[in-house]
Formats: sequence, structure tokens, C-alpha cells
Amino acid sequence: MPEPRLKLIDSSPNRAALGPTPRHLAIVMDGNHRWARERRLPGASGHRAGAKNLKTVAEACADRGVEFLTLFAFSTENWRRPKREVRLLLDLMRGVLKDDVDELNSKQVRLRFVGELSRFPGDLQHLMAQAERATSSNSRLHLTIAVNFGGRWDIGQAARALARAVRDGEVDPEEITEEAFGRFLSLASIPSPDLCIRTGGERRLSNFLLWDFAYTEFYFCDDYWPDFDEQRLDQAFADFASRQRRYGRRIEERAGAS
Repeated sequence: MPEPRLKLIDSSPNRAALGPTPRHLAIVMDGNHRWARERRLPGASGHRAGAKNLKTVAEACADRGVEFLTLFAFSTENWRRPKREVRLLLDLMRGVLKDDVDELNSKQVRLRFVGELSRFPGDLQHLMAQAERATSSNSRLHLTIAVNFGGRWDIGQAARALARAVRDGEVDPEEITEEAFGRFLSLASIPSPDLCIRTGGERRLSNFLLWDFAYTEFYFCDDYWPDFDEQRLDQAFADFASRQRRYGRRIEERAGAS
């Protein structure tokens, strides 16, 4: 039986009460399998519930003024999972790309995929490219899905691209800076994440955006991803709003700069 289509929520929270929200939010969506196991359900049920929750959270982020949302959906290490689970994850991706892109497009969501996409089956690569083209002119929310992605892989592929540019005479080795290197990373075209939320109770990065997270704030949540709702999102944003982001400087130096 096909999964029921979810409608994106149309909530309108009180933005002033929430305080400042991150311009770019990254999320490690963890805990799908444990969510299912605690309910004595097959692991597939957890992944399906997590996929459904993605659209709800994305729409809530857009309503709260988030411009860029990056989701860690499938890591380079996830290929090590049982083949049946990997097949399920790929089928879930196919389902979202076949059934939900029109709705995302109508909501002015721009969809983009980053990672080593060449490892995916050809039909899935085609669906990803098709979704990117169909939503390329949208600007309400830039939704980036990291699939077959790893922070070390991203740094490695950037280093190779930079080395080729040096070899071809496009870049002077003496002019290589952090900023120059960063232009070869997967998220080079958008701001670095202001906040990263990880659900599922784990307190680690799991090889996500290692370079991009240099000054990102972190919020670790015990709720499993299928249970992460608007209330939890607002709690994370309230916590983020209470922090002072100094970027290595003292508070008084930040105040003076402003």
C-alpha cells in the first residue's frame, strides 16, 4: 500500500517570541531505527516515519525564517548497513523524488543534492538531477540533502579539485587561503551553518560538515528524528538565540564591532 501523501504545514508562529533564528540550519536526522525498535516495529517503519517528518520540519523552518536547510540523509558509512536496509533507504529517496517534488516546488523550495552521487543507481541520479532542475528558480527555502556524503570525502574532493586548478595554471599556489580552498567544497555557494541539530541522543558529528562547522553552534536532542516536531525545533531555536557567537573574540570586541 503506498504511503499517504503529507501536506506541508501552514503554521505561522510568533517570530518575535522565538527570537533570532539561524539563517542556515543543519540537521543530523538520527534515531529512526531505535524509534521503531522501541515500538516493536520493523526498522523500515522508522525510516518511513523519518521521511514523513522531513517535510514537516522543512516547512516549519521556512515559516520561521530559515533560508538554508541542510539535512544529513545518507552518509558514506551507511553503505555498511545491511543490504536490505540500504535498499529501503534508496527506495524511500525514490518515493520522495517521484511524489513530493511538485509540492516542494509549489512551496518555493529549492532542492539540491550534495555528495558522491555517482555511486547511486542511474535512475536515482536522474531523479535527483530532475528535481534540482525543476526547483532551481525557487528561493523561499534552499533545501540541501547530503547523500553518500562525508566531511572527510568533501575535504578530499576539494583538495583534488584545487590541485587540478593549480596544475592547469588557474590558481597560484602562493595565493591559496582558507577562503580559496573553501570555494571547492560542496556548500561553497551558501553560508556556513549557524546551528546544527542532532537528534537521537548522540553527541558527535559523525563525519558531517567538518570544514563548514568551524563556528557552528550545536544542539543535541534526545528525541528520535520521527518525534522531532515544531515544539522541539522552537526549543532548539530558543537555545540558539540565547547564545553569544564570538567567533574567537571577546564579548566586548564583538559589541564594539557592531
